[in-house]
Amino acid sequence: MDRWRELSAVVEERLKAVSSGERGVFAAGVAERLMCWHEALPEDEQAPFTVSLRPLLNSVWEGVLGDSTAFSAVKRGVGEYMLSEYCHNDGQDGPDDADESAAAAALYAAHAYLFGCQEFAAWTSSRAVEAIDQHLEYLADQEEDELPVVDTDEALASELQRQLRDLDLIARYSKDLRHAGLGLPIDTSIRLRVELRAPLSSRALTPQRPRPGTESSNPCWPASTRWFETGRHLFE
Repeated sequence: MDRWRELSAVVEERLKAVSSGERGVFAAGVAERLMCWHEALPEDEQAPFTVSLRPLLNSVWEGVLGDSTAFSAVKRGVGEYMLSEYCHNDGQDGPDDADESAAAAALYAAHAYLFGCQEFAAWTSSRAVEAIDQHLEYLADQEEDELPVVDTDEALASELQRQLRDLDLIARYSKDLRHAGLGLPIDTSIRLRVELRAPLSSRALTPQRPRPGTESSNPCWPASTRWFETGRHLFE
C-alpha cells in the first residue's frame, strides 16, 4: 500500500475518535487552506462560485470556534447552495462549479459544522489530497524541462502528515471544542481564533524552509513546499 493511503486511513480513524467540535475545526482548517490557494490565483482564473463561498467559510470558522449565532448564517449558506443550479444530479451534464476543490471543501466543512458527521470531515481531507494530485498531474503534462520530478506518494503523504499535525494541535483544545457548538464565552472564542484559526490557516503544508525569493505575498498561503514551488502560478 502507498504511504499516503496508510496515512489517509490514520486520518480517518483519528476523525472517528474525536468530538464533532474537533472535526469541525479540522474541516474548516483544511477548507481554509484550499480557499487560500484559490484566492491566490490571478483574478481572471478564480471561479466565481468558489470565491462566493468565502463568507460561508468565515461563518463556519465563527461557528466551530464557539459563536453559536453563526449557525443561522451557515445553515442559510448551505440552503442557498442546495437550492441553486450548482446542486444537481445531472452528472457531467450539469455545472461542475461545486466540484472545484476549494468549493467542495468549504461546503463539506459547513456540513461538518452543522451535522457533526465524521464523513464530511473525511471528505474535506480527501479534497486536499485530490487537489495536490490534480496539480501534480497538471505539472506532469507541462513541457518545461526545468520543472523537477515530484514523487506523488511523498507529496500526498506530506499533506496527510500536515493534517495529522493539525489534529494534534486541535486535540490540545478538546475540552473547549467539545461543546463549542452550543456557544463559548466571547473571550474563549477570541483566544481560539488566535491559537487555532491562525496556525491552521497559514502554516505551510510541510515544515520546509522556503527558498529565497519564493515567499508568497498572500498572507494565507506561504509558498514553502517544494511541491508548490514547482507551480507558483497556482499556489503563490
